[in-house]
Amino acid sequence: MYLDFLIELPDVPGKITTKEKGNAVYVNYEVGREYYPDRKYTIPKRVTIGKLSKADKKMMVPNQNFLTYFPEIELPDEKFNSNRSSCLRIGTYIIIQKILDEYKLPQLLGEQFEEKDLGLFLDLMAYTITCENNAGQYYPMYAFGHPLFTKGMRIYSDSKVSEFLCGMTGEESVGFLNDWNASCDHREKIYISYDSTNKNSEAGNIEMVEFGEAKVDVGTPIFNYSIAYDTRNAKPLFYEAYPGSIADISQLEYMLGKAKGYGYKNIGFILDRGYFSKGNIRKMDEYGYSFVIMIKGMAKLVNRLVLENKGKFEEERRYSIRKHHVYGFTVKDKLYLDDEKDRYFHIYHSTGKEHGEKEELEEILEHLGRVLKAQYGTDYQLSDAEKEYFDTFYDSKGILTLVKEKDDVIKQALQLCGYFCIVTSDKMTAAEALDLYYSRDASEKLFRGDKSYLGNKSERTHYNESTEAKIFVEFVALIVRNRIYTKLKEELNRIDENPNYMTVPAAIRELEKIEMIRGRDRIYRLDHAVTKTQKTILNAFGIDAAYIKKRAERISEQLKIADKIGG
Repeated sequence: MYLDFLIELPDVPGKITTKEKGNAVYVNYEVGREYYPDRKYTIPKRVTIGKLSKADKKMMVPNQNFLTYFPEIELPDEKFNSNRSSCLRIGTYIIIQKILDEYKLPQLLGEQFEEKDLGLFLDLMAYTITCENNAGQYYPMYAFGHPLFTKGMRIYSDSKVSEFLCGMTGEESVGFLNDWNASCDHREKIYISYDSTNKNSEAGNIEMVEFGEAKVDVGTPIFNYSIAYDTRNAKPLFYEAYPGSIADISQLEYMLGKAKGYGYKNIGFILDRGYFSKGNIRKMDEYGYSFVIMIKGMAKLVNRLVLENKGKFEEERRYSIRKHHVYGFTVKDKLYLDDEKDRYFHIYHSTGKEHGEKEELEEILEHLGRVLKAQYGTDYQLSDAEKEYFDTFYDSKGILTLVKEKDDVIKQALQLCGYFCIVTSDKMTAAEALDLYYSRDASEKLFRGDKSYLGNKSERTHYNESTEAKIFVEFVALIVRNRIYTKLKEELNRIDENPNYMTVPAAIRELEKIEMIRGRDRIYRLDHAVTKTQKTILNAFGIDAAYIKKRAERISEQLKIADKIGG
């Protein structure tokens, strides 16, 4: 972020260089050198400490790096205490605002918050997306260098952020989720991908933090977090946060009840194998909900169907699903002995998957064989995994004398390699079932984005209220970030190219380069024209350079008003 004053370029001969990029000239400072012995030369390491003044080439606008490397240089106090940067990054803000308006989120959230609190909520959401962080203490740094949604673009302190989060009661999130889901079209048939993750926490004051089955066990308690995602319209619908000791398979029943409460009737659920149970199947039947569930091909439940139909479709072109490089075949059967309905079992075979699984099985058998032979002459007792594939022989004293592979078991295991199965309650083709199941990929990316790009591996809170409030902010951030992801993906398909700047993190980095600079007349203006790369990104959202210019003028007017009232 750039500060609100000019200073002379530091007098450090040989250490200062400049580099022109776009319409700006950046000032770089050499902080060290790194020697590469294999190449036998040294490369200087530089950081950007500011921008060169366009009016006076001996002056520069410093940034935060300048303060780090030149703490001894005296700064003009009356300027340094300015509460807003002379350089505001507006690109991501404009995109977020457009999505907020598209989804009517300010109106929906406005039903839960007063105007002054609504602005801060939206700014925390935008901060989470833009900076890929959820740590409240860094929010003022973000607010210093960006336009804001708060009234008068007011910058709040980190203590105010903490007070705001702790002051939320939970009624706000409940009310928003009711309104958000009520705004959806309940007449159309949709499939909801439901999945969960968990988050680590060391805080002892949060009631739902307990020890449980962590995805990545770092030795701390966890809480679980799940999202219901509409695969047809590509948007998150609702979320749940629940104690870490509750298993995912047990929580599904309660989620189904919530879906019913939100008014969903004509829907189906796309579930991973971890949610499969007779109780959950019956509950979905009871609510009249469809389902698409993956069942591992080696499971006893479907082994019979795979073996019975093996050879009927794998070499028939009419069963080829070229899009996914598999062959698929559908049969009808009961899911369990006392099942009252016929289900549709879609059996798939992948040649590539078959070769990989066979090689993996061969390596396992070879490894286990070596381990067991090394135990000859001992009283070694086999593990369950070893018993699955090997028979053992002991002498009268209980000493292991011989191990032998179970030929029939191994033969069947090899026959099942390369097969997997999806079960659906509704009649459909194997291709349709596979397309539906793979549509859940978007919800999996949503979770990866939540942890990797929203900074939400942990909540960094110590109380129930602030934890629940942060989860709420993050969910709204997920709605907006997912829309950014979807629009970029649609544009990629349209242009039939794959530039590396069309991912969400890369696009945000490019959008952050769209800047407004405050002149000596204290008016903010666009620093330079929109670049070709930025135009491609903006086009995904139906935005052009003229729109950016118009929005920049609007932001400038808002800032004029804010300065007059001390925003």
